[in-house]
Amino acid sequence: MVVGAIKYLRRSKISSATDNNTDNNGELIVEARSNPAAFARLYRQHYDAVFRYCVHRLFERQIAEDITSDVFLKAVENFSRFEGAEQDFRNWLYTIATNAINSHLRKTVYRNRFLKLFHRQVDNCTVDGQSAVERPDDKSALLKKAMFELRPTYQTIITLRFFENLKLTEIAEVLDSSPGTVRSQLKRALGKLRKKIAFEQEV
Repeated sequence: MVVGAIKYLRRSKISSATDNNTDNNGELIVEARSNPAAFARLYRQHYDAVFRYCVHRLFERQIAEDITSDVFLKAVENFSRFEGAEQDFRNWLYTIATNAINSHLRKTVYRNRFLKLFHRQVDNCTVDGQSAVERPDDKSALLKKAMFELRPTYQTIITLRFFENLKLTEIAEVLDSSPGTVRSQLKRALGKLRKKIAFEQEV
C-alpha cells in the first residue's frame, strides 16, 4: 500500500517537472562565484528539483513556491561559504530547503489547518458506495495525511528517497548524518507510515 501510493503520487502532476542536466565537474560552481549569469544557470538547473521537494513535503504549491524562493535567496547570501562541486550544491540546496520546511511546519496553526484538511478529504468522501481509500485520489490524500503526521526527519527521508531518488549516502549528506542511521530511520519511517495508513483505513 505505502509503496503503491508513493508511486501514484510520483506519477501525479506534482512530480511532472523534469530536471535539467547538471554539470558535475565543478566548473560552473567556480564560474558562479564571480559571474551572476553562471549562478542563474545553477538556479535554472536546480529550481525544479527543489520546488518539487517542497511540494511533496508541504502539499501546497503556493507555499512551496515561497519557500523555494527563500531557499535560493539563502543560497545566494551564503554562496561564498559553500565548498564543493555541483552535486554537493544540489545536496546543499536540499539541506537549506529541509531546514526552511521544518521551520515552517513547526508553526502550529499551519499544521493544524492541514491536518483538518486531510481529515476532511479522507473522512467525508464516499461515492457510489466506494470508500475513500479505494479511489486513487483519496488514496493519495490518505498518504499525504499520514506523511504529514510523521516527524519532520521521517518526512524528509521518505521524500528524498522515493520522490527525489536520492541515495542513502546523499540523504545522509543533506541531514549531516550517516548512511547507516538514514537506513535505520527510513525503515522506522516506513513502518510508522504503514501503521498510520492502516489505522485510517480501519476508522
